[in-house]
Amino acid sequence: MDLKDCLKKMDAAGRLAHVHTEVDAVHELSGVAAKLDGGKAVVFEHVKGYDYPVSTGMWWNRENVAAIFDRSVDALPALFAAAVGSLHQNPVAPVVVDDAPAQQVTMPEVDLGRIPVPTHALKDGGPYFSNCIIVAKDPDTGVRNTSIHRLMVTGKDRLGLLMDMGRHLRNYYERAEAKGEPLEITINNGLHPAYFVAATTPSSAAPIDVDELAVASYLLGEPARLCRSKTVSVEGLADAQMIMEAEILPYVREPEGPFGEVSGYYAARDDRWVVHVKAITMQTDPVIHMLHPGREVWIGQGLSVESNLFQTISKQVPGLKKVYMTPGGSHYHVILQIDPPNNGMAKNAILAAFAAFPDLQMVTAVNSDIDIYDPEQIERAMVTRCDPAKDIIIIPGAFGHELNPVVKDNLAAKMGFDCTYPVPKPESYTLVSFQDVDIGKYLSLIHISEPT
Repeated sequence: MDLKDCLKKMDAAGRLAHVHTEVDAVHELSGVAAKLDGGKAVVFEHVKGYDYPVSTGMWWNRENVAAIFDRSVDALPALFAAAVGSLHQNPVAPVVVDDAPAQQVTMPEVDLGRIPVPTHALKDGGPYFSNCIIVAKDPDTGVRNTSIHRLMVTGKDRLGLLMDMGRHLRNYYERAEAKGEPLEITINNGLHPAYFVAATTPSSAAPIDVDELAVASYLLGEPARLCRSKTVSVEGLADAQMIMEAEILPYVREPEGPFGEVSGYYAARDDRWVVHVKAITMQTDPVIHMLHPGREVWIGQGLSVESNLFQTISKQVPGLKKVYMTPGGSHYHVILQIDPPNNGMAKNAILAAFAAFPDLQMVTAVNSDIDIYDPEQIERAMVTRCDPAKDIIIIPGAFGHELNPVVKDNLAAKMGFDCTYPVPKPESYTLVSFQDVDIGKYLSLIHISEPT
């Protein structure tokens, strides 16, 4: 199943819109996407000056993703948690296939200018691939890694790349560079979301010696499919819409940025890593896929992080019910729904969350009588169940996400809010409740006067 199949499923479920008006890839396409953000996924059928359509919005909400996986929204976290768990319990290895759809067409001469790569935010330094899965191999062990990184088009066969501190790809590259060698990679665009979940699995769940493609295999219900590359030793993803065979050059740094990042702010321009593209193959009539910066990143990564945090924290602290990464907090804030059996355990769960996902800046713990998807209920718990003198945890000088502007030299303070009531539960913390009725029986009898 590939991206085109996913678009058909979303279309059948009423979760896909089509823009037939021609749009410019420079700012206009993303400007339209910003207005549609949060709703149905969208296909831009006509991008000015290009032959291929562009799709975005798959991760704008959980309903879009649920339609692809034939699950309810509530079932997605458990599905993704089981997929991540499969890494350590009978993982299904990928297979290499011949006649890959992603290699139906070979671009005679590499020219990234023929691909409709949007220039997203107004101050972005240029066109950016925002949703490509990079496949690399450990230069010493050969273990495969999948990850997602921003890629700025800087020439016909050249890309600027950001590799965050602590990412496995950067570890691979630094060891290859120390030998004076480039790191070969494939850059894969337009895939089933199973591959996105695999590529965003946190390192706490997928150590450097584990191939995350087993996560995709679990979600697909069959082995993930690879194809042999023509110019590099690393395989591509056989069902991608497009594969760029490439290498990250050793000892070369060139200007990259600015870019509107996951934090909601621009990442500054700086000298960063350089990718040389050696070959481009694609499906016949490919659909180029992008992540619109913002909500798509938060929800897409959030579902993966939530499942990993639930598994990790549950092994250490009893009583955890749900984990939710809030859209307004980028991917820096999670809410834990927990009924701890003993006082102090909610604080342990908060600390476990920080350890499991170092990008976090804030963790809030609430009881199961609080709807973690309702900001008003969360705020009520914060002002009525969190005593600032004893229930706020501040951890100074912790490792953080370098793209968050509050983080300096990879360090920042982190904060946890214990908004759970004491054990045993005092009567004073009983929420007001009302009789449950079927309002449909009453609506025809209720007359609401218009204001005069």
